[in-house]
Amino acid sequence: MKNIISSSSISPLICFFVFFFWLGHGGAQGIQHSAAAINDADKIRSQFLHLLRTRRSPQVPLTVEPSKPVRHPLFQQVPTPTFSEAMESCPKADIKNLKERLKEENFYLHTEAGVQGRLPVLILSLKDSKQKRRPAVVFLHSTNKNKEWVRPLLEAYVSREYIAIAIDSRYHGERAHNLTTYRDALVSSWIKGDTMPFLFDTVIPPFSFSLVDCKSLLLPFSSYCSKKVRDLKVWDLIKLADYLTQRKDIDPKRIGITGESLGGMHAWFAAFVDTRYAVAAPIIGVQGFRWAIDNDKWQARVDSIKAVFEEARVDLGKSAIDKEVVKKVAPGLASIFDSAYSIPAIAPRPLLILNGADDPRCPLDGIKTPTKRARKAYAKAHSSNNFKLIVQPGIGHEMTSLMVKEASDWMDRFLKQ
Repeated sequence: MKNIISSSSISPLICFFVFFFWLGHGGAQGIQHSAAAINDADKIRSQFLHLLRTRRSPQVPLTVEPSKPVRHPLFQQVPTPTFSEAMESCPKADIKNLKERLKEENFYLHTEAGVQGRLPVLILSLKDSKQKRRPAVVFLHSTNKNKEWVRPLLEAYVSREYIAIAIDSRYHGERAHNLTTYRDALVSSWIKGDTMPFLFDTVIPPFSFSLVDCKSLLLPFSSYCSKKVRDLKVWDLIKLADYLTQRKDIDPKRIGITGESLGGMHAWFAAFVDTRYAVAAPIIGVQGFRWAIDNDKWQARVDSIKAVFEEARVDLGKSAIDKEVVKKVAPGLASIFDSAYSIPAIAPRPLLILNGADDPRCPLDGIKTPTKRARKAYAKAHSSNNFKLIVQPGIGHEMTSLMVKEASDWMDRFLKQ
């Protein structure tokens, strides 16, 4: 049985992605983008809302469909991971029989039409909590994993009187059917332009640009482009926020979001787009896409999702993947929604960025400009203490126990006041 959830909030996501397509194809030439305007979050969001009101796509009602716990979650990697020291190290309260006191909810949120519009959700909380409204934290998994993988983190937060939430990213977990579902979706996005699985289906759209030139359709807001733009990941997170803010056991003003790697990217962009995520702590996810392209530091990122770039290389008649191939596959990533502009726009809400000093996918030099601009934005908002960057020496693309603890402490600092 499905329960329909009403939503009075106006989601900025559709216009975010339509606008993103527009920018990726030169549609912004008629707008004067000064540095001040780019860093003005209110102006960016007002543009989103304007586009939303004028070109809003049809939507399905947000509904809840009960489901059962997943006993054998799908991992799209071999060998299947079985243990994470970092997650197990998350600070926990000393509660006897914690597992017996856990309340587990499994359900699907229907966020839009289609198979991938069925969002699997896992929520853990304490059965006998004395708090009427509790803070909530959303934790987002990394590539090829699933919501069940982050359960140790969810349980640790629940022990400290949080309501803890995880979802399956698109083409992952219950939204996948074999070991290559995510990879196949990436390749399909290049060949057919039928989906946007990397950042934009759970948050923003990079790959569908290759075969869909919105400029040729009179305006980037054509019905076709609008349809493509609805296949979003941040869309899922905005619809998730619609649901969470209506729960009677969650304080709607105390919702945090964090995640690892791909999940860290999702957390970063969700916090940028939706101000209902009051606190953010992306882990090994924040990077500078334009910087990486300009400085030939894109190889590690490409290697992490290489199949789509190989497909593009062949189509473009290249003997090897080069900068031109990268630009063709993902032109919009280096737009004004890159980290240099979207990270400062999160101010004044608390933002903690956690990266490894030797991470080739998120090079430290690539986030110097974003962090510099963020510090300026937070200072301007008289909230300098709400922004922090932690770079762990000697660490590559790896979530560590230190990062997990720092993210946990950050949530406690701002969500449990």
